[in-house]
Amino acid sequence: MSDDLLGHTAWRGEGGEERIEFSQYLLHSYICSNLSTEDKEKNLYPDLVPTAKDLQEQREKDRQQYMNCRVPANKRYQPTEYEHAANCATHAIWILPSMVGGSVLYFLSVDKWHRVAALLYGSGLTGLFLTSTLFHTAAWKISHLRKVEERFHKCDRMAIYFFIAASYSPWLMLRELGPWTYHMRWLIWVMACVGSTYVFFFHERYKLGELLGYVTMGAVPALVILSMVDRAGVCELALGGVFYAVGVAFFKSDGLVPFAHAIWHLFVAVGAGIHYYAIWRYLYLAGPQPQTSR
Repeated sequence: MSDDLLGHTAWRGEGGEERIEFSQYLLHSYICSNLSTEDKEKNLYPDLVPTAKDLQEQREKDRQQYMNCRVPANKRYQPTEYEHAANCATHAIWILPSMVGGSVLYFLSVDKWHRVAALLYGSGLTGLFLTSTLFHTAAWKISHLRKVEERFHKCDRMAIYFFIAASYSPWLMLRELGPWTYHMRWLIWVMACVGSTYVFFFHERYKLGELLGYVTMGAVPALVILSMVDRAGVCELALGGVFYAVGVAFFKSDGLVPFAHAIWHLFVAVGAGIHYYAIWRYLYLAGPQPQTSR
């Protein structure tokens, strides 16, 4: 052991290289910059200069605060403390706004079908953010209770299917569409139930299959929506879909991009916000719409 001129302790690691606390590095650098040329040439204060290994280890330590290493496809990524907090916050902040938004649609309703659509959509939207927040909180704070965390995770994944179905319901119920409309109104909920059953029995077993299930359920009803006689709102629907699609890239980037899952949450929130705006403006604010037979 040796003491530097500041009274801080330095010690020798493997290979005999000098190591110091990186938090002292800036102060040490300042002192070194004020050493005389003669002192530098004599190398009188070797403890003041961190080695390349010191700097590399500190950079790795800083990186691990914001992102852990990527894991194999058959294992779950373990977020850092900062990532856990971000995962919770990025959906928790939308719970109350989604409840308010659903209530606004309900009070703007002009008939029972508008009210039913508002209840379905508001429940799906709020349920998505609520279950996501509960799961990520459980994964952060009670991950040692493996069974409890797993149940929250299943609920989180099931909520996505019902959210997709709820997002399409106002368009399928309140717009004049093609002949497939009537069937798609109930078929989309059958798809949500099938997807949820898959999650219940095969949770985390076939991750790619689960992802394809979400994509398929999001894409198939869109083909029916495109048959709308009134095209108002199509651009917003497409734009929201783009945000969801781009966000999937971050959903699959844990361990490659810091806070990847939290970024995915933000893309979901933006996509949901755009779709809410379209529903509010074109289906509720505009008043009664031409409707197909119930």
